[in-house]
Amino acid sequence: MIRIATTADVPEMLAIYTPYVENTTVSFEYVPPTPEEFTNRFTTYTRQFPWLVWEEGGRLLGYAYASAPFSRAAYGWCAEPTVYLRPEARGKGIGRALYDVLEDILYRQGYQVLYALVCGENRPSRRFHEKQGYHVAAEFPDIGFKMGRWLSLIWYEKRQKMVKSPSIPPVPWSEVVHNAETLGDISAKLSIP
Repeated sequence: MIRIATTADVPEMLAIYTPYVENTTVSFEYVPPTPEEFTNRFTTYTRQFPWLVWEEGGRLLGYAYASAPFSRAAYGWCAEPTVYLRPEARGKGIGRALYDVLEDILYRQGYQVLYALVCGENRPSRRFHEKQGYHVAAEFPDIGFKMGRWLSLIWYEKRQKMVKSPSIPPVPWSEVVHNAETLGDISAKLSIP
């Protein structure tokens, strides 16, 4: 089941994320965030962006969220989706399902361009994003150093049919998810508290 994440989910989401920081080059962080830091990220991001979880039998198997890739106002129509899964959840379509709902909400909010930053050696994530319709926008060789080696970064993008001149910046996700007129198909994919 996909549902909107709550602060009660933070410990489980952090438990999912921590091995990516400690044992892989998927995340370019060296040290996992503290529970306080991760809670602050959650609180900060969810003011504007959706944060979703996949739950089965009372246990989280993965989560997906979006954030702003840039801070300047002119970039306000860009978002950066991210997904993390427990190892046993990979290859079951959970990441794709989370991304599909996340992207649907982001587009309904008014976002026009989605970016995904992927470590060059992370072939599963590269294949995943390409299957989701993302295209390589840029490659930055040897840009990050982790686990004793230089790592490249692949910058993927996915564009919606661009609005020639948007009348308003993207709205907060809560306005889309809780608005009965635009909820439509989202409600079939998402458990809304």
